[in-house]
Amino acid sequence: MPAISSEGDTRAEGLRDVYTVSRLNREARGLLEAGLPSLWITGELSNFSRPASGHWYFTLKDADAQVRCAMFRQRNLMARVQPRDGMQVLLRARVGLYEARGDFQLVADHLEEAGEGELRRRFEALKLRLAGEGLFDAARKRPPPRFPRRIGIVTSPTGAALRDVLHVLARRCPSVPLLVYPVPVQGAGAAREIAAMLELADRRAEVDVLLLVRGGGSLEDLWAFNDESLARTLADLELPVISGIGHEVDITIADFVADLRAPTPSAAAELAAPDAAAWLAGLAVTARRLAGAMLRGWRQRQETIARAARRLDTLHPSQQLAQHTQRLDELQTRSLAAMRRAIAARGLGLARQRAELESRSPAARVAALAQRIDHARARMLPALRHRISLARGQLESAARGLHATSPLATLARGYAIVTVVADGSVVTDAAQASAGTEIEARLSRGRLRARVVSRKD
Repeated sequence: MPAISSEGDTRAEGLRDVYTVSRLNREARGLLEAGLPSLWITGELSNFSRPASGHWYFTLKDADAQVRCAMFRQRNLMARVQPRDGMQVLLRARVGLYEARGDFQLVADHLEEAGEGELRRRFEALKLRLAGEGLFDAARKRPPPRFPRRIGIVTSPTGAALRDVLHVLARRCPSVPLLVYPVPVQGAGAAREIAAMLELADRRAEVDVLLLVRGGGSLEDLWAFNDESLARTLADLELPVISGIGHEVDITIADFVADLRAPTPSAAAELAAPDAAAWLAGLAVTARRLAGAMLRGWRQRQETIARAARRLDTLHPSQQLAQHTQRLDELQTRSLAAMRRAIAARGLGLARQRAELESRSPAARVAALAQRIDHARARMLPALRHRISLARGQLESAARGLHATSPLATLARGYAIVTVVADGSVVTDAAQASAGTEIEARLSRGRLRARVVSRKD
């Protein structure tokens, strides 16, 4: 091989693309993430750790290989299972590389137990079908009684759920009797036995409400409560059923069909039984209010009775008679006094009238008038004679003057007064009486009637 001079080596190094470790890991990561899409992968979980950050780190392995995995906190919060070493899991993850150490790894965004995916698909399909048939409708569900006389519990007699329910019921309402219907809550045939026990409890009608409870677990552990036959049995029961299966995040088909769903067995017990302490406290408050109302009512009735008694006393005939007697005496006394005052007043008035009458007596006036008449008569006769004499002279003088001017005096001298008979008009002109007019002539003594034969103007 020919030797290469140092000058040639320097030129060759200038043509090389030299990577740093950081660059190599970064580009390898880019190639892995771009070349492999998000994928599903199954295996056994081991070396699980959860530091203070809340992220999950573990190894996924099978019989021949293993790969490191990470599931960050914002994703693992939505996981429905708690990882543990030795668990068979199914991951949805993307392939990546941890650049700081150059470790090949999977970054998971979903984790479930192996086999749970198929169970969940079956669960969703059954849920959709039963919902379409109306088994989940709120209209067909019945509310549990507020004060049950006896509560039935359908659960495993050895499970923690029963202990939790008994503890809650003993605290809330210890006087309500309980009846436990023991059933298996997990494994093959559990759903069939639960359905048979529910039918038996419903047929015997020994309780007012049924609690169907079980502790938490994986989807596979709770699968007995996703059985279609059990769901239809629940829908046909006459007794109301409260379900409390698993934890708050666990929801089964039985929860959808039950008349009331509680997030936990303890919560189901609280929904089934009233809180005796709260009811007793409420009853005590009501009793105090009732006692106060009764006392106020009694006092009001006492006051009413007292007022009625006082009124009755005032309205009693003896009281009325005594009052009327007193009133009569008072009126009699007042009337006598009034009569005396009236008689006295009338006496004074009569005395005044007598004095006035005496002062205005006609006897004195008659005497005075008689005296005046006598004086008047003595003066009247001479005066009357004098007046008659004067009147006679005035009459004679007037007669003389009247006679001198009277037309009768003219008639006595041979003249006459001619009038038209028809209308009594005085004829002073010959033209007033035409030929044939009847006229009358008044003479000094007597009248003459004639008819005009001719007229001369």
